[in-house]
Amino acid sequence: MIDSDLLLQVLDASDRRRAARRTFLRSAGAASLAVGGSALLSACGGSGSSTATPTPTDTASATPSPASTDVLKDQDTFNFALNLEYLEAQFYSFAVTGAGLPAALLTGTGTQGGVTGGRAVTFTDPVVQQYAREIAADEVAHVAFLRSVLGTSVVAQPAINIDGGATGAFTAAARAAGIIGATATFDPYASDENFLLAAFIFEDVGVTAYKGASPLIAQSLLIDAAAGILATEAYHAGLIRTVLYAKGIAAPTLRTNANAISDARDSLDGTTDLDQGIGDGTTANLVPTDASGITFSRTPGQVLNIVYLNRNAVVGGGFFPNGINGTIKISAAS
Repeated sequence: MIDSDLLLQVLDASDRRRAARRTFLRSAGAASLAVGGSALLSACGGSGSSTATPTPTDTASATPSPASTDVLKDQDTFNFALNLEYLEAQFYSFAVTGAGLPAALLTGTGTQGGVTGGRAVTFTDPVVQQYAREIAADEVAHVAFLRSVLGTSVVAQPAINIDGGATGAFTAAARAAGIIGATATFDPYASDENFLLAAFIFEDVGVTAYKGASPLIAQSLLIDAAAGILATEAYHAGLIRTVLYAKGIAAPTLRTNANAISDARDSLDGTTDLDQGIGDGTTANLVPTDASGITFSRTPGQVLNIVYLNRNAVVGGGFFPNGINGTIKISAAS
């Protein structure tokens, strides 16, 4: 179950985590991760120990108290978030270093899966490269943090597809958005611009997912933790949108493609037109908000519509070919 004392310790260790993140940034710039990801685990302050298998309990012996029900709901919510963090962390880690997460950050309940695809981007813009390094460090830290909070209730990483080939999830997403032809491929690791477009698929979804999940969290301490991650994801999303718009001034096709991705997300998560592109040739739209300046939310089912690349109620596909682990795993019927 979620360990509140451990969560307090993790929150109080923010200075150490910041130092560890900076260490990662330096090491990532120098060389790829060591085999098995041990260097990355060290940089994130991980212990290298595996997560213990939870001991079965007799659930029929007593009626759960409201407090224990809240804990179970929070576990479900945080495990749902962890699945998304696995996806983002693997994508950014491969893009920056050429290697994925260490084995010690992948274990847990449910079926553990591997990663299909992923490789280092040969960045040509040093600014984009530096941004990618920082985002990668944050996403890996999110995985480590959520795993620490969940303890023995943590779910394993499911199978993830971040391949840039013909059968890869990125190609399927790009075809659905109409930014490539029906037989073309989209390789997110081929250029700075492709990397930014791929990141744009994830980042806006992450922000709306955390905002949508926040009302589901019952324990105040965990609400604070989720709000902190939401803020980080919002910084990431704003940064990706800003760089895409800036580069799109000289290369309008890049801006057009980003807006097409926004439209594709909208077509997947329901009939309501909520998603917003990054703007046009005269007006930027760096923060997708309503008339009150508030960012919209997505339900877990809507989030799964996008990462499964399916507008129907299904249990897998797209970036998670076999679905995610945990109790929240079915996309919404749009």
